[in-house]
Formats: sequence, structure tokens, C-alpha cells
Amino acid sequence: MSHQEIRLGVAELYAAYADCIDDDRLEAWPDFFVDQCRYLITDWQSHEAGLKHGVIYCASKGMLIDRITSMRRVLMFEAHRYRHIVGPPRVAKVEGGVAEAHANFFVARIMHNGETSLFATGRYLDRIDVSAQPYRFIERLVVLDSQKIDTLIAIPL
Repeated sequence: MSHQEIRLGVAELYAAYADCIDDDRLEAWPDFFVDQCRYLITDWQSHEAGLKHGVIYCASKGMLIDRITSMRRVLMFEAHRYRHIVGPPRVAKVEGGVAEAHANFFVARIMHNGETSLFATGRYLDRIDVSAQPYRFIERLVVLDSQKIDTLIAIPL
């Protein structure tokens, strides 16, 4: 597979991922990941320090499914939704069927009353299985630009 084909496939994965969240199809969100995956939302200072903790941490697809199930059934939060703007992904390296890619993002939060605000900005740092279609995330690190993190992160970024 050519580098161009991989870049296009990664771009499609990023776009489909954002659409899934923005369209509130969260039960399909775990399907963007391989079974033994890692999903972490953290801030840039913790990431730079090499710390492995975060606001949300999931170490398998099963944990992603549990996250969505608990969000739908247990968590209480004010109704809202997101709108992602994701910059073009950059594929830094492809080796052994795994691509390393990153992209910048901007997420607006739209409240039930229509109020819209900047919710989060940052960078996705990803390892992606590109050995078969559709591509799937092996690891998605969501590195936020700010340490000030809204406690209302209920929906994945």
C-alpha cells in the first residue's frame, strides 16, 4: 500500500471518528479501536512529563464499551453535544502495518439550550493498525492544550 493510500485511509478514519461522536452514535465509538487498545485523555504537561494518567483512561476495547454503557446508564450530566474540527492528519511513520499519525483538533460544546463554547483544543497522537481495512486505533492519546480541564468530560473526545 502506498504512503498516499495510507494517508487517505487515516484521514477517513479521523473524519468517521469525529462524525460518530458528533452524531451521538457513541455505541459505535469502540469499533474504531482494536481489542487491545489504549485511549487516554491527558494534558500536555502530563504528557511531556511521561505520566500515563489522565482524565479518561481505557486499556481495552471492553473498557471503551463500559465507558459508553456507564455514560448512558449511570452518569448524570447536562445534555450537550460536540462538534469537532480536526486538522489534516500527518502520518509520521509506517512500519509493520502500524502508522504513527497526529492531528490538531478543536472541539466546541453545544448545550441543550443552544449555547456554544470552546470546549477543548489539543492534539491527537495515534498508533493505527493499517494492515487491514477498515483502519483501527491501537492507541489514541488525546493531549489537551490546557491543564484546566472541564469536569464535564463525559463524552469521548
